[in-house]
Amino acid sequence: MRDVNENGPAPADQRATAEAIERGGIGLSVTDLLAGLAPDAGSPQGVTAAAPEPAPTPRDEPAPTPRDEPALVSAVAALAGRYVPGGHLAPDADFFDAGGTSVHAVELVAALEADLGLTIDLDEVFADARPASLVRRAIGADGVMAAAEQPAAQAPTEARTPAPALPAPSPAAPTAPSDAVARPEDLAQILADLSLADRLPFVGSPEPAPPRRVLLTGATGFLGSHMLLDLLRHSDAHVYCLVRAPDEEAALARLGEALKKYALPWSSEVRRRVTVLPGDIREQRLGLSDELWDRLAGELDSVVSVAAAVDFLRGYPSLRAGNVLGVLTLAELAATGRPKPLHHISSVAVFNEVGIPSMGEDDPLAHIDRLVAGYDQSKWAAEVALRRARDHGLVVTALRPGGIGGHTRTGAYNAQDLSSGLLSAFARYRTVPAFRHLNAAPVDWVSRVAVAAICEPDAWGFDYHLTGVPNTLDDVVRDMAFGGMHVRVHDWEEWRADTLARLEAEPVPELGFLTRVLRSPTALKLCEATLTGPAATADRTDALVEALGLPPAARYDARAQLKTFERLAGDGLARLPHKDDQPYLWFSETTEGGVGPVGSAPDGPCSMALTLSVASMHQLVTERRVDVRGEVTCPAVHPAPLTVARGDIWVRPEEGIPHHHGLRHPLLRYRLELTDADGGRWWLEGHKYARARRDLWRQTRTLTVELGREGAPATLAGEVVVPAGTYVRDQIDGIRVDPRLTGREKRAAKLTWLAWFGLEMGRGLAGPFARAAADLLDLRRTPNLTENHR
Repeated sequence: MRDVNENGPAPADQRATAEAIERGGIGLSVTDLLAGLAPDAGSPQGVTAAAPEPAPTPRDEPAPTPRDEPALVSAVAALAGRYVPGGHLAPDADFFDAGGTSVHAVELVAALEADLGLTIDLDEVFADARPASLVRRAIGADGVMAAAEQPAAQAPTEARTPAPALPAPSPAAPTAPSDAVARPEDLAQILADLSLADRLPFVGSPEPAPPRRVLLTGATGFLGSHMLLDLLRHSDAHVYCLVRAPDEEAALARLGEALKKYALPWSSEVRRRVTVLPGDIREQRLGLSDELWDRLAGELDSVVSVAAAVDFLRGYPSLRAGNVLGVLTLAELAATGRPKPLHHISSVAVFNEVGIPSMGEDDPLAHIDRLVAGYDQSKWAAEVALRRARDHGLVVTALRPGGIGGHTRTGAYNAQDLSSGLLSAFARYRTVPAFRHLNAAPVDWVSRVAVAAICEPDAWGFDYHLTGVPNTLDDVVRDMAFGGMHVRVHDWEEWRADTLARLEAEPVPELGFLTRVLRSPTALKLCEATLTGPAATADRTDALVEALGLPPAARYDARAQLKTFERLAGDGLARLPHKDDQPYLWFSETTEGGVGPVGSAPDGPCSMALTLSVASMHQLVTERRVDVRGEVTCPAVHPAPLTVARGDIWVRPEEGIPHHHGLRHPLLRYRLELTDADGGRWWLEGHKYARARRDLWRQTRTLTVELGREGAPATLAGEVVVPAGTYVRDQIDGIRVDPRLTGREKRAAKLTWLAWFGLEMGRGLAGPFARAAADLLDLRRTPNLTENHR
């Protein structure tokens, strides 16, 4: 069989051209078609139409002419080579595939204008970043070379796969995102790429057994690394990982670094069951030797395609090598030698058409001419090509995640994932755009379900949605309010402008990609489709999860996002609630009692008028801490009240580990930093304890305190008590909640606090009684001298 990446015969190109014309999806008018015929076909009397005159230019800056094109291409390639790791870029090589980044693309655009006088829009670079293509577009835009005079190679081409020779459209300025459509030359290239699937051999059915030898691509990525560990945990398979690296040692090191980056184990047992293959999914036969290719074709029993370039700014010509042609190469490997199933990680991006009515697992995909972003187009092309491969007998499982959120236990996240970027912006700026649904699920659930489908032969050959339970706008607003992050809802354009202004005023390097996405008309179309699209449904996935006894899909809510938000905040991508923020919930506490010198009777009055507040439920869950402000009146310290400069209360500190030989179990610990009217600084330490006694009501209200000057030991000690008549009035009925919440949210906040605090107090009060009961039942134990008064 001829390699699927080899240049095809003329009939294949003619077929793609015919399909393009038949579907009417490439934007060719009658005039365009006539222009591709003989010179006399387009003119009434056989006269060839004259090409338009080039626009006049100043004498000191002559415009390039067609004969200058090769020199200009070489100059652009040399300039672009400065921004790639190798220092060199071939005229037909893609800038991003060579290692260029989005930041480098911005710098390249500036350098092209400064050094060569070429004005190229940044979106044009992302659409097709080959120097030869950039020059052709620049020349066409300047009117130097008429579209009719340009060679047929203007359609996106590559040495591996020629595009059909269709007339190239005249370059135009980027269209507004509200009415943008796919570029005709991209559509022509997509149709040519789809025809490559027809060259795959016909294949029989694979053996219906769990895989023992698996080829996995994308193991250094976010989802792929988690799938590698799940394959090792939940199967007996040995996994061959294709890793882009020059040699085996570098590939092994890169894989280990990726696993550690995502808080995954890289142990000797993992290394024993993994074989790294230095290669590249963008190359013929994955960059492997013929001998190794043939050996894998005969030994493997499953191929898992995870690798993909996830970039919402790059165009289809820049992404097709890895996202489409690489997938077809894996399909060829699966169809060569012993039959093997191919499990492909696709995406719900194949539905990213504005106004699509539904997103079911078996619903029609989007119309390709209405997908504008190159990433969406590449995922659509790969999946449709694999549907053709199914007609050749290849068993193909399509697994479509939506947004892939952080790990629910480790908090590991993908910084370049659009969902992570949006959540970071929501949490950082406390605003969200109005949207219908967010189809997102945590990476640990997505990975586990994907691996389950790979290891279950009865699940092969179908399409699955790994999107979890979609979040609505109300869900997100409520979750963030529950975490103390009260957000304002804006319409899309208002939110985009506000977020861009904030990012430009105070740049966040980690969110630089989000800034570029929000500036790009092409990427904005993707965002519009994502935010206005319907909820993805996953009936087949739900049935599989239930049949295999896996954890059912759950909404990716505040609790599931907790660890991720903490890591985002630690990395500077988000901002968690702070004690200086407006409180989420607060109430008053007053105490009365007396203090005296340490070791003496507490004969001096002392009282406290405090306000206890909570900035967020996150604060309670992670720290079990309450913020304090207010005043302490203690004449023995100072005639005037002391102000609480900073105060904290910890609920069941140290997990309630008992003090004093198990006699006292800590319920609350107070730590207040005080200032007096003369600028003096003091501290107050207080404790509420639980004992195995009947006066439980008093124990919950009594606070043992010590006071002293800053940096010095305690000089005063005593006890203060919350008056019985004020406890319910202030600390239950007197609870106040952030007025920005709705009435329903206020009730939920109050009940959540009371339930959480009541549970903690119940556990603290039960501890000493449980210990006393255990002591009574342990008749063999000899009491020690400290237990005389129990």
